[in-house]
Amino acid sequence: MKNTGTLAVSLPNDCEIVLRRVFHAPRQLVYDAFNKPEILKKWFGPRGWSLVSCDVDTRVGGGFRFVLRGPEGREFGMRGVYRELSPPARSVHSESFDDFPGESVVTSVLTEGDGTTTLVATILYPSKEARDAAIKSGMEHGAAESYDKLAEMFAAACSSPILDEAGTQ
Repeated sequence: MKNTGTLAVSLPNDCEIVLRRVFHAPRQLVYDAFNKPEILKKWFGPRGWSLVSCDVDTRVGGGFRFVLRGPEGREFGMRGVYRELSPPARSVHSESFDDFPGESVVTSVLTEGDGTTTLVATILYPSKEARDAAIKSGMEHGAAESYDKLAEMFAAACSSPILDEAGTQ
């Protein structure tokens, strides 16, 4: 896994990681891609991994549970609870992983302009040690690959032939 340079990562303080990525897609579509299971299953996870379980209850107080499966069959689970939802501009949710202790809070902001949508996801960890453990785990590269897959999905959708109302070309 690697960050191809399309994902900007910064560490503004001891407890945060900020991820910034531009997508060539409308803001509503990007928002839906992060919240609708039928879309998440197409892109979420690094290359070679598949989202084998994707349960989403998109309402404040609702949550999500994902299980990813790697190429060697290893499974990786995560969950969270939605704290704030302001579609398609902003969401805030908790996030925890089966194999790592602690919980983070992710604030995602989507802004649209000039045919693109910019995602800024700020991940707040309970301590510098927890933030540093996330960095050491390779999360940057996994997120970068995931977002690359999402961008490729958007590009493929844009290059598909336009169909008329009857569904023919």
